[in-house]
Amino acid sequence: MSDDPQIRPFNQADLDACYAISLATGRVGGDASHLYRDPKMMGHIYIAPYALLEPGLTLIVEDHDGVAGFVAGVVDTAAWEERLEREWWPPLRRRYADPVDVPPDRQTADQRRAAMIHHPARTPLEIADRYPAHLHMNLLPRLQRRGIGSALFATWLGVARERGAGALHVGVSRPNSGAVPFWRKLGFVPADQPGLLRERTLWMGRDGH
Repeated sequence: MSDDPQIRPFNQADLDACYAISLATGRVGGDASHLYRDPKMMGHIYIAPYALLEPGLTLIVEDHDGVAGFVAGVVDTAAWEERLEREWWPPLRRRYADPVDVPPDRQTADQRRAAMIHHPARTPLEIADRYPAHLHMNLLPRLQRRGIGSALFATWLGVARERGAGALHVGVSRPNSGAVPFWRKLGFVPADQPGLLRERTLWMGRDGH
């Protein structure tokens, strides 16, 4: 393999690495592995459904040390959330108990993710209507701040446009201060409505150009 990181389509052999990356970047962009007993809890939500149900819109970046990042998304967020409800969440709900009897402030990290599996938050309608497509991107630290994220986004956007994607959004954790300027550089702007300002997620949108 070339010394330069390579962007390529996802294949099934990448799934475990994608789970690991999701965990390694799951705490405000940093390592969350010490927080979870089940190392797949993050990936069950943020990468596996995309990779397995929409693999054509999942791309991998790989360097000489192996898979080091991914980008994944869909062109129609509302339809995607309906699909997850039909195809993805039911088997996970049978696997993980709903921690409904545990107060949120006493839940473990695993229980908080299990609660998300049982009660997934829908993207606000005003965001999904205005910016129907969405994506997630995760890069290990060794690939960050090298322009690779921008190249990965540009490659993904080309694929997504071929599938009809127009305006798109991302959800950024407000405490993740490094993510906001990254997405701004790629043309995303805060899309919060007054009713969303207290949420942990900062919604950012980009028009379809």
